[in-house]
Amino acid sequence: MIYRFLFPRYCNTTIFSLLLLALRLLFGILFMMHGFDKLYNFSLLVDNYPNFMGLGSRFSLLLTLFAELVCAAAFVLGFLFRLAVVPMFFAMAVAFLWVHHGSIAEGELAFIYAMMFLILAITGPGLYSIDKPVGDYIMYRGNAK
Repeated sequence: MIYRFLFPRYCNTTIFSLLLLALRLLFGILFMMHGFDKLYNFSLLVDNYPNFMGLGSRFSLLLTLFAELVCAAAFVLGFLFRLAVVPMFFAMAVAFLWVHHGSIAEGELAFIYAMMFLILAITGPGLYSIDKPVGDYIMYRGNAK
């Protein structure tokens, strides 16, 4: 069922959830800093930004900004966590494979981000997220506690 995928319940220990929260805060805020830098320098980047799959430099930059700002904010809050991770992972996979040509020497940071997003997508956001109460409500709305 889609609800079990979006709102996992197997990472419900306090210590593990605190670790997930720390990782979400650390990687999410750092990732947002890249987005704010791109937003601040938008006019300088828009013409020279890599044109992924013929989408155009401007649209590619806007997609990257969406991943690095909007999705990263949802990632930090743990709101629709697994949906938010998809564009973030995809942006870093494109950066590593397409922009840096799969070179660890050039694209180490993109590779680290991509792997961390993949690992966190598998674990889920943990107890300290917006998805926890939302998921509890959706999964158990008919059951009285």
